[in-house]
Amino acid sequence: MGEGILVVDDDEVIRQLLTYRLEGAGYAVRVCEDGRAAADLLQTDYEPALAIFDVMMPRLDGTRLLRMVRNGELAVSPELPVIMLTSRGQEDHVLEGFDSGADDYVTKPFRAQELLARVNRYANA
Repeated sequence: MGEGILVVDDDEVIRQLLTYRLEGAGYAVRVCEDGRAAADLLQTDYEPALAIFDVMMPRLDGTRLLRMVRNGELAVSPELPVIMLTSRGQEDHVLEGFDSGADDYVTKPFRAQELLARVNRYANA
């Protein structure tokens, strides 16, 4: 089992909110402000129990980052549970997320308790 939750989002308010809620639920949280920083972190010995990726980010978007994880291009398990968190909520966007290997897909604005329930489902599996 990995260590804690990785939150990857370019919106500082979202990062702070997720950190506050996840740490309040007892999770260790690491944050990255874009996909490139997350890819660099996931090339180290850091193995999270779960990751939350925003889709639209500078330098490397969440969908590409997810594909890198699933294709074994990074030094983490390709089975890492990933929840996509994004404002792109149209059906084709959701299907693209699942086609890329997302375990779950949550649209913004989101309810923190609902997201926490989804995190608990995957992080404690």
